[in-house]
Amino acid sequence: MIKDPTRAPKHPKKPVLVAAGWKPGWSTDYVATRLAKRLGSKVVINLSNIDFVYDKDPNKHKDAKVICEMSWKEFRKMVGNEWDPGMNVPFDPVASRLAHHSGIKVAVLDGKNMKNLEGLLKGERFSGTVIGG
Repeated sequence: MIKDPTRAPKHPKKPVLVAAGWKPGWSTDYVATRLAKRLGSKVVINLSNIDFVYDKDPNKHKDAKVICEMSWKEFRKMVGNEWDPGMNVPFDPVASRLAHHSGIKVAVLDGKNMKNLEGLLKGERFSGTVIGG
């Protein structure tokens, strides 16, 4: 268990690291992205309550379209640059900026679908959105 992402080991003993919140003002997305950058990881997997990123809120718009892949430029245009606690976006804008500038991709997947996660981890087909691809 890593309690402080700024002091994470450069060479963890396991190939998959699970991250969560750390301190007030840092979103879980930002903590995970900081760890990924520190460890040289190329991908952050964001297990969420959504299965994809959509072009608009699917809870409010029945015609919302699934986005399977998008660039950081496209995603950041969608979510903006400022983060506010409680903000409801697929991935925190501040973490997005860090991932973008660090060359890290983010995969957004439904956190309840473990078979889908397994597919991603095995390099197989999966349902979700890849940002930065």
